[in-house]
Amino acid sequence: MPKVLVPLAEGFEEMEAVTVIDVLRRAGIEVVSAGLTEGPIKGSRGVTVIPDTALHRIDDAEFDMVVLPGGGPGVEKLRLDKRIHEIVTRIHERKGYVTAICAAPTIYAEMGFLKGRKATSHPSARDQVHPHVGDYSDERVVVDGHFITSRAPGTAMEFAMKLVEVLAGPEMVRKVNEGVMANL
Repeated sequence: MPKVLVPLAEGFEEMEAVTVIDVLRRAGIEVVSAGLTEGPIKGSRGVTVIPDTALHRIDDAEFDMVVLPGGGPGVEKLRLDKRIHEIVTRIHERKGYVTAICAAPTIYAEMGFLKGRKATSHPSARDQVHPHVGDYSDERVVVDGHFITSRAPGTAMEFAMKLVEVLAGPEMVRKVNEGVMANL
């Protein structure tokens, strides 16, 4: 069974993180939310969640995918956390899926991972991503090899369903869609 890591930092975008976690779990995919710190984490809109664990407790060798949610303040905290860079690098090196939504693709762009690739981001982050990619796209969800990027809270369901598709196949997308009626 695939295993997915969703790191959470204060100021994360709730719709993006919770939608991804929920949809992947509906598909039977094991998801671990890991706070950068111990205890509850407050999102950008004031919703507080309790991650499954703290980041320092995980072994990234267990994960097939990492998903970085957006949210300006949360993305900045992810960007500044050396552990995130190390985890993403190791998952990328073993060709695990490296995914991000909203402003979070800026982290991968700055790390040089999107060079020569097609990617997208929130329109407000376009100027930070565009110079670092081969092909900047305004598509809602972009897949380029083991990199998957998406635009904003409004694309979170499509993004989550694409993650289900790459990890569990189109039939699982159909099954999950029956329950949530996203009509994708």
